[in-house]
Amino acid sequence: NQPSSKFYTTEYLRKLCDLWEKHGSGITNMHGSTGDIILLGCKTDELEPTFYDLTHDLDTDLGGSGSNLRTPSCCIGKARCEFSCLDTQALCHDITNEYQDELHRPAFPYKFKFKISGCPNDCVASIARSDCAVIGTWKDNIRIDQEAVNAYVAGELAPNGGAFKGRDWGPFDIGKEVIDLCPTSCMNWNGKTLTINNRECNRCMHCISVMPKALKVGKEQGASILVGGKAPILEGAQLCTLVIPFMEMTPPFEEFKDFIDKMWDWWMEEGRNRERLGELIQRKGLQEFIEVTGIKAIPQMIEYPRENPYIFWKEEEVEGGFTRDIHEFRKEHVI
Repeated sequence: NQPSSKFYTTEYLRKLCDLWEKHGSGITNMHGSTGDIILLGCKTDELEPTFYDLTHDLDTDLGGSGSNLRTPSCCIGKARCEFSCLDTQALCHDITNEYQDELHRPAFPYKFKFKISGCPNDCVASIARSDCAVIGTWKDNIRIDQEAVNAYVAGELAPNGGAFKGRDWGPFDIGKEVIDLCPTSCMNWNGKTLTINNRECNRCMHCISVMPKALKVGKEQGASILVGGKAPILEGAQLCTLVIPFMEMTPPFEEFKDFIDKMWDWWMEEGRNRERLGELIQRKGLQEFIEVTGIKAIPQMIEYPRENPYIFWKEEEVEGGFTRDIHEFRKEHVI
């Protein structure tokens, strides 16, 4: 069970290597496909001593495996990233401690993964790999430093933080490299001033990543909650679906935990064996998911317009209920 953002001391890593030289092959896979520390090559007799030394001498909790909550993971967050809108480490550490039973006592239909990214750049690829993705975002406007924008245009500042040294496509062109690549066409450059129609911005982060000294994320920060992502095992790969556009994320994260409890209760009640949350939503419908979790339906949840022109109402949704069946109605309205 790795620390948040995978911050280790060299002292701990040396002890871990010594432990594995003692009990196993000495070969490790640090945060491979499972996300945890992988200790490779061990004889059966050494398994229990390894667990004992890990938990007692190294004070290391074992991560999740099986049909349970897998070890939550997060990006480096506000520790070293200026883009982060969320204290990813605080949230990751909190839910890891909060849901210890779910980590160690398998009770789910299948595995469940939390992955937390501090901004929409999503450096941990949470939207593609997790059942519940928490992605930092903001509600107010992108902050613009017009002097810095002009410095980028004049070539005084290197775009992309200098990541592409020795650019072979010529000097920086704000039109081709920023304005024309905006997915919602919400930006405009008149030669001196950059303007953004923030109502149309979908937080793709491209402009901010290209000109980090000129553009910064807003100050009213929180997180978007998405659910249902997974790798292709049974039904094929799925990306997460946005269900909560903005949620404030401050300790002790009670609003988020309340959402988790409702989501898990429904999944454990309705989920089939080895059925991920995203597959259950696909089978039962997003409408049922948002009803049981108490989420308000929003346009962002719709993948494409409705093909069926009919709307079916539930009895409790119609004022007064259905007091007469359709046959009685037809009898009274025969022409």
